[in-house]
Amino acid sequence: MFSHITVGTNDLDQAAAFYDAVLIPLGLCRRVVTPDGGPPSACWIKPDSVLPRFYVYCPFDRNDAAAGNGSMVAFSAPHAEAVNEAYAAGLNAGGADAGAPGPRPHYGDGYYGAYLHDPDGNKVHIVHRGDLHLPV
Repeated sequence: MFSHITVGTNDLDQAAAFYDAVLIPLGLCRRVVTPDGGPPSACWIKPDSVLPRFYVYCPFDRNDAAAGNGSMVAFSAPHAEAVNEAYAAGLNAGGADAGAPGPRPHYGDGYYGAYLHDPDGNKVHIVHRGDLHLPV
């Protein structure tokens, strides 16, 4: 469904360390360098995949990056323990708590998630969906 998602950063090294910490426990991604002639960036993709991609960029216009109010990136976890591991790793890598890991039954049966803000303030959700039948 998605080609890629991009969030901005003011400190690429710090952002890369945060997303490595969060994404590695999820078993979803590997970081790759993708120089494209634009501003400094980092990219994560699923093992053995080309798309989708998750990017962290220093803004193209060279202005300060700012988190979008009301925007969020959600990463899927293979099980609830991976949510816990990714959340703890994200906190240890400079993230801020935005909702501790736990069941979120109002989102569906078996829904287990956590929320963080990355070092630039971007909201990140880590979720395991025990039941993929979503309410409409």
